[in-house]
Amino acid sequence: MFSSLSVAAACLSFTRLSLAQTSVSVSAAPKATSAGASDPLSPSFAGFGIEPSNLFSFTGNEQPNKFSIQLLQNLADFSGAPPHIRLGGNTQDYFKYDESYNVWSWGKNPDSHAQGAMAADSMLIGPRYFEALERFPKDTPVTFGLNLAYQDSDFNDSIVRTAKAALESMVNVKLYSFEVGNEPDLYLENQFRSGAWDGATYTEQFLQRAEAVYNEVLKPAGYPPTFFEPPATASTIGTTFEIDMLVDHGIMDEHNGNKYVSCWNQHDYFYYIDVSTYEITLDILMNMDKTNEQFAYWAKQVNVALDTGLPYNLREMSSVGPIGMHEISDTFGAALWTLNFFLYTATLNIASVQMHMTDNSNASAWQPLEMYGRDPFVRPQYYAHAAMAQIIGNGNGTTQIAALKTGSGSSDYKGRIRAYGIYANTDLRGVVLFNTKQAAASESNKASCTFNVDFGSANKNVQVILSYLTADGADSLSGTSWNGMAFSDIDGKSSIVDSEVHTLTTDDSGKLAIPVRDSQAVMANLNWQLGSNVVLINGTIPATGKKSTAGPTHTSGASTAAWTGAVTTTLALASSFTGSGGNAEETGGRHSSAEAIEVRGRKSLWVLASCLVAVTIAFMVLA
Repeated sequence: MFSSLSVAAACLSFTRLSLAQTSVSVSAAPKATSAGASDPLSPSFAGFGIEPSNLFSFTGNEQPNKFSIQLLQNLADFSGAPPHIRLGGNTQDYFKYDESYNVWSWGKNPDSHAQGAMAADSMLIGPRYFEALERFPKDTPVTFGLNLAYQDSDFNDSIVRTAKAALESMVNVKLYSFEVGNEPDLYLENQFRSGAWDGATYTEQFLQRAEAVYNEVLKPAGYPPTFFEPPATASTIGTTFEIDMLVDHGIMDEHNGNKYVSCWNQHDYFYYIDVSTYEITLDILMNMDKTNEQFAYWAKQVNVALDTGLPYNLREMSSVGPIGMHEISDTFGAALWTLNFFLYTATLNIASVQMHMTDNSNASAWQPLEMYGRDPFVRPQYYAHAAMAQIIGNGNGTTQIAALKTGSGSSDYKGRIRAYGIYANTDLRGVVLFNTKQAAASESNKASCTFNVDFGSANKNVQVILSYLTADGADSLSGTSWNGMAFSDIDGKSSIVDSEVHTLTTDDSGKLAIPVRDSQAVMANLNWQLGSNVVLINGTIPATGKKSTAGPTHTSGASTAAWTGAVTTTLALASSFTGSGGNAEETGGRHSSAEAIEVRGRKSLWVLASCLVAVTIAFMVLA
């Protein structure tokens, strides 16, 4: 059952904070429209980019990589759909498909003769490649990267052959789109092209290949021509590959009667080794003002893209590229950066974000196989994905994000404070609060910032349940938890490391003081614990195994948590039947606490009894 704690007791019992050194004020509008919130997020919003040459590392060779598959399934269960996978990167422009190459790995092409610093036909894949791809969770949306760099006389046949194999082989997963070429703005540097090469030439070659793939592969299978993602650029600053330039070159125009662009695709990194002009530190990464400054140009590109009427996707992103940096991108501080980045980009109406992964990258959310003398393990960044997935699942396809203004704290917190409003069915569901002032794991008495949150008078005397993204410190490489959960380095499954349900109650005006420790984030959810609501698959079918087993949840594997969930579910269902629980259709039943329900009206005993019987039967089935 929920714990009733005063603000002071909460600070001492579950956040272990020193007296707050600063405070800020946050006001959350009651409706998404008045908050200027984003469009509703796709359940697949927070995804991954996997380097094509590394597919077997993540999904397995002859034997499936059950560790990776479980970690992806967790996120699908939390959000209601698998994370979007972009299978693309430099190596997509090295691949040729050979149906006779029947090996559980990519191979070197013995007949390679194409151009390029790394030849555009230097690597072979065959049918086993798509068998490995099929191991992703069911209905995983996949943007599949095709080779644009290859330009020998058979280039059309080659790209059609690969596209045909992809479309025909993807049955368990869902082919979402084709990306034609990786970062063509770098083709001169990579020696894939010479002479005149610019956005106009790229547009011609993109349309030529899209037409061939559509006519030979997509059209016979009943797919629309608008199935392709350009420009997949690494940078547009000072180049001829900006979106408005490509539009002027005719990339969105009809080409022989068809239009081929489905959405925009660009890439970015907060920091890139040997490219960025300063030395990166963890403290710089955790200064969120730096992220806004670095992404300012891309934010303009987002607006240009949306003005064309098409979605904008950030298909390749990371804190540090190309393969991360130890003790920066693999720290808990990087997890805070990642969750903030997801929420920040959502407020810009970016449709999807893919964090790029290679098997040897310190910025990957997990290490999928033995490397560097270490067995597979989960990095702190994965917990940011879990947090975002549960935040999205909290609204079952209706979740919207709004950036909230905060008052000024003390000067040493500049760039370290962020707040976001979370909405579902256009109603305020809660807030996410960030304090990214760097605190080391070795510090025994960490400071905090108190967020004085105004949830509005409609939320007076309401319980607020807190879910923490936390670790011992910003520099922690392990020991991260989210919402009381940790994920196994052995099988990827979740377990409970904090079974206490952390609650506070708003005052008579709907206000509440929430302390957040330095190097920590918290989701403050109204009326029930995040992750205890029913999450639907594609908005219709209840997912299984997706709930946090911490706190009240009616599908928990732990018996005590299950019975707690049964009681709260019963109360919530009774509330919906009597018309005073509010928006039960949002998540299959709002999970209100007993105190909140009492405030909203007395319930009939027969309704409670009926609901309890129904929930008990449901538990027997789910068990």
